[in-house]
Amino acid sequence: MLRTTIKHRPPPLPKLIRYWSDFAHHAEPGSLGSQLVSYTYPRGSTLINSRHFYQNTVLMEWVQRDPRPVSLRQLAFFGRRLTRDKLLASANFVQQELPTRLAHRIRDMQVLPFGAVSNPHLCSVYEMYYTAFDQFRRFSKINTLEDNERFCGLLNKLLNDHLTVIPKLVMGAIECSMANSIDSLRLDSFMSSILRSRISRRVIAEQHLALSSAFATPAANTSHADDPSYIGAVFLQCSAKEAVQSCGSRASELIQDLYPNALMPEIIIEGSEDARFPYMQSHLDYILGELLRNSIEATVKNHEGKKSPPPIVVSISNTHESVLIRVSDQGGGIAPEILPYIWSFSKGPQMEHRLDNFKQVPTFAGLLQEVATEEEQLEQKLSHKHGKSSPLHPLSDKERDEMMASLSSLMSRPPHLKLGMGLPLSKVYVEYWDGHIDLHSLEGYGCDVFLRISRLGNQSERLQLDRV
Repeated sequence: MLRTTIKHRPPPLPKLIRYWSDFAHHAEPGSLGSQLVSYTYPRGSTLINSRHFYQNTVLMEWVQRDPRPVSLRQLAFFGRRLTRDKLLASANFVQQELPTRLAHRIRDMQVLPFGAVSNPHLCSVYEMYYTAFDQFRRFSKINTLEDNERFCGLLNKLLNDHLTVIPKLVMGAIECSMANSIDSLRLDSFMSSILRSRISRRVIAEQHLALSSAFATPAANTSHADDPSYIGAVFLQCSAKEAVQSCGSRASELIQDLYPNALMPEIIIEGSEDARFPYMQSHLDYILGELLRNSIEATVKNHEGKKSPPPIVVSISNTHESVLIRVSDQGGGIAPEILPYIWSFSKGPQMEHRLDNFKQVPTFAGLLQEVATEEEQLEQKLSHKHGKSSPLHPLSDKERDEMMASLSSLMSRPPHLKLGMGLPLSKVYVEYWDGHIDLHSLEGYGCDVFLRISRLGNQSERLQLDRV
C-alpha cells in the first residue's frame, strides 16, 4: 500500500514587510530592516518621527526654560511713555518668550497617547508649532527699529497662518474621541491648556504689534502717558452695559438672518449699568456674543408662532473685586442628553455633525465678528476684490453669484453653521482672565448663565496673565 505524503509549503514571504515599529528608521541602508514599512509615526511628516521626538536636544533645551509670566503692571509699563529702548526691549522679550512657550506646548503634544498625536489634524498643528518655534529661535537679537519691523512682519505672518489651528485642534479632538484614542477628560484638559497658552502668546504678540504701531504715531504714543487706568495697548476700559447692548444687537441680527419672519426677544439690562472694567474687548465681545446668541435663538425657537417672545434679562452687579453678569432666558433649557457635554470640545451626541461643519471652516480666531449674515458675507468678499467692485465698475450678476457660492471661509461663517465651540471657548477665555462661568438649565423653561469677570486692574500686583 502506497502512502502519499503531502508537504504543506509555507506561504511566500511578502516582498515588503509591514512592521509596526520604528526599527526601519534606525536600520542600515540596504538591510532587511530598512525595507520594513513603519506606521508608528504619521507618513509624510518631516517632524513627527523618533529622532525628532527623542533626540531633539534643541527643543529640550527650550523646554527646560520657565516661561516668564506677564503681569498687567508690565503691560502698563511698556505702554506708557513708550521709547525706542522700551520698544526694542519688548521685541527681544517677545522673541525669547514665544519659542519658550511654544516648546512647552510641543512637549505636551509629544507625551499624548500615540493614537492622538498621529491624528492628521493634530499632526498638522504640531508641525505648525514646531515651524514657528524654529523661526522664532533662529531670529537674531533685535537691535534696531528696522530689525523690529522685520520681526513684526514675522509676528503678523504667523498670527495669520495660525488661524487654522483651532479648527484643526477641534477636528483632531473629535476624531480622537470617536476613535477612543485618549480619555475624554484628559483630552478636554489638553485642549483647555493648549488654548489658554495660545491666548497668552497672542496677547504678548498683539501687545507688541500694537506698541510698535503706536510708536510710529507720536500722538498715540503720548496719549496714555499719564492715564492711571491705562493697562496696555490691547486692553480697554470696557462698559458692561455697552458691551451687552452691542453684542445683543449683533446677536439679534444674526438670528434674524436665520429666522427672517420671527420677532426677536427684547434684551433688558438691569442692575449696575455704570460698571466699567479693563478687559480685552475682543474676548469680552466673543463671550457675551455667544451667550446672547444662544439665548436669543433658543427663545425664538421655543416661542415660535407666539405673538411676542419673552425678554432676555441681563443683570449686572458691580463689586470691588469683580463684575457679575447673569443672562436669563426662557428658551426651554438644554436637553438632558446634551447638558453633560456643553463644556467639552470633543464629546457629545453631535460629534459627527460638528466635525462636518468644522471641515467647512478653514480658519478660526475666536471673534464674534467671524459670524456674518448673508449680506455681510457678500460685502466682505467685495471688499477683498481690490477695487474691482466700485460705483464705476460694479460686479456683474454672474460674478456676485460666483462669490456667494464660494463663501465657505470662517471669516464669513454663516450663523447656521454650528461648531459647538461657543461655551467651551468662552470658558477658556473667562478662566484665563481669572474669571468664572457657570450655567444652570431648567428643562422646559430656560437657562441662567452666570459670568464673573475679575477686576484685573485691582490685581495688577498679583495676577499673572498667563496660564502656561
